[in-house]
Amino acid sequence: MEKWIFVPTAAASVLCAAFMLFARNAVHAALLLVANFFTLAVLYVLLDAHFLAAVQIIVYAGAIMVLFLFVIMLIGVDREEDLSESIPFQRPLAIALGFGFAGVMAFVFWTTLRGKPGKGLVAANASGNVQGLGRLLFTRYMFPFEVASVLLIVAAIGAMILGRRRDEEEEASEVALHGPDPVGADRREPGIVS
Repeated sequence: MEKWIFVPTAAASVLCAAFMLFARNAVHAALLLVANFFTLAVLYVLLDAHFLAAVQIIVYAGAIMVLFLFVIMLIGVDREEDLSESIPFQRPLAIALGFGFAGVMAFVFWTTLRGKPGKGLVAANASGNVQGLGRLLFTRYMFPFEVASVLLIVAAIGAMILGRRRDEEEEASEVALHGPDPVGADRREPGIVS
């Protein structure tokens, strides 16, 4: 039964991730990421990690995506983005790092298939899934957990600052092209004399 749930869910997860990467509209990309989060929650349920599945839906598909959509709407959806690369060698470096990550994943799969399957999940869940996750998160993985939360906050603040700066630059370029708005200088109702 697990195979019949895993195969379509994994395929949907990979397709949602691929479409998200190539989506031109930021809102569509965010909604595809939400769909990917839901497929990951199903995969967590298949691994008997019910608490992680609930957290995946509540925290990531709920709170984090609301934050992302808020930032996207704050920056502006209809704006045309400049797709030229400002950092030299960014694309070749990203491709090299992607191949490196794929190599590491291939090595992990190869060593897992050759040897005995890991017993880490059973040992971690010996006292219960929630207790095991809490013990791991707040002992061994506390520093990466806190770093991830700080990075999310910094990313949201950075996106808002960049969006505000672009709005000011666009407004300055409009003034330079068309001159100051004669109506905007005096926005009183017509016929009212002060």
